[in-house]
Amino acid sequence: MDSDLGNLRELQKEDAEILRLKQEIASLPRRVAAIEAKLANARGRKQEAEAALKADEAARRKLESQIQDLRQKISKYRDQMLDVKTNDQYRALTAEVEFAQKEIRSCEDKILEGMVNAEEKEKQLKQADADLKAETAEIEKEKAAARVRTEEDQALLSAAEKRRQQLRSAIDSAVLQHYERVAKLRGTGLAEAIDQRCSACSVLIRPQVWNDIQAGNGVIYCDACQRVLVFDPALQTPPPEEKGRKGSKSAAEAPAPPVTS
Repeated sequence: MDSDLGNLRELQKEDAEILRLKQEIASLPRRVAAIEAKLANARGRKQEAEAALKADEAARRKLESQIQDLRQKISKYRDQMLDVKTNDQYRALTAEVEFAQKEIRSCEDKILEGMVNAEEKEKQLKQADADLKAETAEIEKEKAAARVRTEEDQALLSAAEKRRQQLRSAIDSAVLQHYERVAKLRGTGLAEAIDQRCSACSVLIRPQVWNDIQAGNGVIYCDACQRVLVFDPALQTPPPEEKGRKGSKSAAEAPAPPVTS
């Protein structure tokens, strides 16, 4: 095989590996962002639980303040009852006292209900806090692993780019220029020639060109996609007659049956 063809094979492998490594390195910020999003979700659950408890505490204090105000009103109404002159005034003040007492009972019921809910919310807060601690530890491990993987990729990328430069320097400049121009345009600059077709664009290869490719007569380009064509006998489909030979021997080659008297 032409040395340029062998080097081009290796160059295309290095180009593919370099592209893979660059994409993986570029994906690190997205991976870290996804990891941070998981942590933010855990923090959010804890903050929601804390906010719910604070809201309940504020509501309880408000109800307690209302109860205090209502008790003061009751005391005032009772003082006024001592000075009333008519039954209508007395009944009116009595109604105000009863209404205030009803409001106090309602506030007390709400406080008790809030206390029951607070117990459940405290459990939720404890669970959210435990989840946050566990996820923080796990996420730190994931971030550390992502940083290590990126460092490894950077080292692999540096080595691959060094090998790529060595391969480029060993290839004829005109061939290299053609390969890189096609690779930039089509993604790859080299294609296997399989069963008299270009494996990249499937265009049929002319018989004489096919013979030259099989013989390794220099660097040959696909007439359609302009990729460099390379030949590997292992990738070709065996002729039908060769498949048949792998079976039993022909009748002519088979041993004669024994003669019986």
